[in-house]
Amino acid sequence: MTRWLAFLPLAALIALGGLFYFYALKRDPQVQPQALVGKPMPDLELPSLTTGQPVRLRALAADGPMLVNFFASWCAPCEVEHPVLMGARGQGVRIVGVAYKDAPTNSQAFLVRLGDPFAVTLSDRDGRAGVEFGVTGVPETYAVSADGVIQAKHTGPLTDADARRLAQQLR
Repeated sequence: MTRWLAFLPLAALIALGGLFYFYALKRDPQVQPQALVGKPMPDLELPSLTTGQPVRLRALAADGPMLVNFFASWCAPCEVEHPVLMGARGQGVRIVGVAYKDAPTNSQAFLVRLGDPFAVTLSDRDGRAGVEFGVTGVPETYAVSADGVIQAKHTGPLTDADARRLAQQLR
């Protein structure tokens, strides 16, 4: 009986290896979860980055279609995509920024240094809004229609082509 117990760790290792093979090696790492696309965006109230006053995200959608961009001052890809956001705003695209898991003073300094492309900037200090939206990492951008439905999602830094595609989803 004790001889069989000696083989138990080996059996567990083989089982874990099989799990790794059948799950991880067969999984496409490029798949981006699009769980909320086609569904209403979460009905959240977040503090304004500048005033701290609560702002209801769905109320912002009622003012017209928008892009919701999750960013952070500590995020290097956010800095890379920033000129694209500035260009989109210059072309009349309404963008709502959500500072994700970032100190408000750091987010404000980031926007002062690089320019502010956002019509409204909100703070998600604890990451709750990110969880509700299904954010997998920053930057992440959502195209939201005037009725509050998420039309498209983009994970990673936006390129000019990505920004045009998302803006077209809003029309």
